[in-house]
Amino acid sequence: MTVNSSHFDGRHFHNIIPRRNGFGALLRWLISRRHGPWREVTDAQFGAPPPSSSEQLRVTFVNHSTFLLQVAGVNILTDPIWSYRASPVSWAGPRRFRPPGIRLEDVPRIDVVLISHNHYDHMDIATLRRLASEHSPVIYTALRNGRFLAKHGIGNVVELDWWQSGMLGPEAKLTAVPAQHFSARTPFDRDRMLWCGFVVEANGSRIYFAGDTGMGPHFAQIAQQFPAVDLAILPIGAYRPEWFMGEVHMSPTEAVAAHLQLGARVSVACHFGTFDLADDGQDEPLEVLRDVLRKTNLGETEFWVHGFGEGRDVPAQVRERKQIMR
Repeated sequence: MTVNSSHFDGRHFHNIIPRRNGFGALLRWLISRRHGPWREVTDAQFGAPPPSSSEQLRVTFVNHSTFLLQVAGVNILTDPIWSYRASPVSWAGPRRFRPPGIRLEDVPRIDVVLISHNHYDHMDIATLRRLASEHSPVIYTALRNGRFLAKHGIGNVVELDWWQSGMLGPEAKLTAVPAQHFSARTPFDRDRMLWCGFVVEANGSRIYFAGDTGMGPHFAQIAQQFPAVDLAILPIGAYRPEWFMGEVHMSPTEAVAAHLQLGARVSVACHFGTFDLADDGQDEPLEVLRDVLRKTNLGETEFWVHGFGEGRDVPAQVRERKQIMR
């Protein structure tokens, strides 16, 4: 497949800011790891089944980076994963420390699936196969991911380059936007498939789903192209050690900075508490986020942390609230 993209050199895709860390840095991290604590969550309860649809914006947190977005009568899943492991095999690799907040059989009809990149915790083939079989959604993803999905029997895929757009319906538009990350399913296919975030515009609402990303100039670009974001879904976990992970994952402090740079009315934290992927402990991202928010003037904006399985309506108008987190 011929790719015509300014950030593709014929073999590999590239970030706006090139990554510096390579295999030597990976070995340095693995040798010197200082791993935070994780525990099995055995008392988790499934959330109530979400409504069948919503005209106004509603966001439900499933787990990790999986959210159900409901707006303009369209149901959207982001980076869906219900599998026990984020791994190519069932017997090894990162496993979940808590169940998904919503059972897959309880999700409403899914019209659209957004896949930000091909890492196992974001592109879960078992979940996508079931969604394709039971819901037949349109799957939007970045360049060169469609052929890989087709090899696994998953079709109805639309590939987008950064800043390319597609229509989700008469009142809903989608644009792929840059992210500071990378792609790989094996040691031999690094950066062969593109990574991205997404902006959804529907029924007067503007939603930004960051996927996985480090801090970078793309936030200013997105804010310029899409001012007045109503809802931003921003990752806060898998960020330690920052000297290594910071190229591709934001810290909670950076997530708050991104929230302010985007001018988002509401941001929601993601990418925490489910899979142990780096050195930060299970509770550390939320603890750091709460501390940063206590010290930061958000003005009339808000930064939410959903409970697993929790859904909330995003208000059409900002209301003054004294609490920075609920």
